[in-house]
Amino acid sequence: MVTLRADEISKLIRERIEQYNTKVKIVNTGTILQVGDDIARIYGLNEVMTGELVEFQDGTVGIALNLESKNVGVVLMGDGFFIQEGSSVKAIGRIAQIPVSEGYLGRVVNALAKPIDGREEISASESRLIESPAPDIISRRSV
Repeated sequence: MVTLRADEISKLIRERIEQYNTKVKIVNTGTILQVGDDIARIYGLNEVMTGELVEFQDGTVGIALNLESKNVGVVLMGDGFFIQEGSSVKAIGRIAQIPVSEGYLGRVVNALAKPIDGREEISASESRLIESPAPDIISRRSV
């Protein structure tokens, strides 16, 4: 039989206490009320902002666009075959944005800027909000 001394036990307890993580993560979640025509009606996303990304249980991403008093209208950015009424949704906490770089020139990407042309991933160090204003006419190059 193995015997532990009191100093060994207290050392183990001290190490565990020092490693304990006290950070709390608050997640804004909701429940799907209705799904159809690539739009989901969600109840409970009280803190969501217009244009904020939400993630469904199956991994599909959506963009919150229609904020009403009792529910939120979310546009699905994927096929959404496995999204069902009653399942949960969580807000990601950031506004919809896409990466931008010269690497996107001549490439074919989906709505979330993921390459779908079979070539390598695109590296980008900057990103831009999807709902950002276009440059004014004076600052554009002539055609």
